[in-house]
Amino acid sequence: MVYFASDFHLGAPNHDESRKRERRIIKWLNHIQKDAEVLFLVGDIFDFWYEYRKVVPKGFVRIQAKIADMVEKGIKVYFFLGNHDMWMKKYFTEEIGVIMIENELEVKINNKSFYISHGDGLGPGDYGYKFIKKVFRNKVCQWLFSIVHPSLSLSIANYFSKRSRSYTGENDESFTKKENEWLYQFCREKLKKKHFDYFIFGHRHLPMEISIEKSKYINLGEWMNFQSFASFDGTKTELSIWNNQNIDDFKGIKLQ
Repeated sequence: MVYFASDFHLGAPNHDESRKRERRIIKWLNHIQKDAEVLFLVGDIFDFWYEYRKVVPKGFVRIQAKIADMVEKGIKVYFFLGNHDMWMKKYFTEEIGVIMIENELEVKINNKSFYISHGDGLGPGDYGYKFIKKVFRNKVCQWLFSIVHPSLSLSIANYFSKRSRSYTGENDESFTKKENEWLYQFCREKLKKKHFDYFIFGHRHLPMEISIEKSKYINLGEWMNFQSFASFDGTKTELSIWNNQNIDDFKGIKLQ
């Protein structure tokens, strides 16, 4: 089995709530590792992450240990940069053994083609994220941030991360029609050049399945409210929800 999840936003909105969510996620990881061959973590696993050369943010040791355990058991784990944790560098690769993906990944699994990306800054609109992405991925900006003492820089960054999520939260969790979905528009344009059976994104925070011609766009949702994820059994990809004890069928927004 292949599993996909995104937008855990560990660290938000506070320590206690984040710790509870981290425990739920680890229960889910314990469950899926029974049959998981590949796990795609599609961005914003942390609400904020900045990796200095010799310093990483404290906390999150439980999920790091769990991912390392899965890697050691032979499960291949792909870790995508999101807009909240785009400043990851070599720590997760060297210490935990994941495969880091900076932008998108095009991959074929059992003769099904997948286009996988966190989704920030893709398609029409989303101009704020596109601007932020250019600034935050600029090497000069990263260097300037790195020379600020971690106690100050991480406090500032966490403050703005929470403000950003608060500002976009209501829009992220609402749906009008598929024509207004900029990731849906991105998929349509992409399909004009190349066929993919599945487009898998995070970022949007709303679990969705939208059919596009002979393809399907799946948004993974998030774990602050939905605990949603997707799985591929070699034939089809399905969206589901984790309820802390077992896996139930989850029907998000599904449009033909």
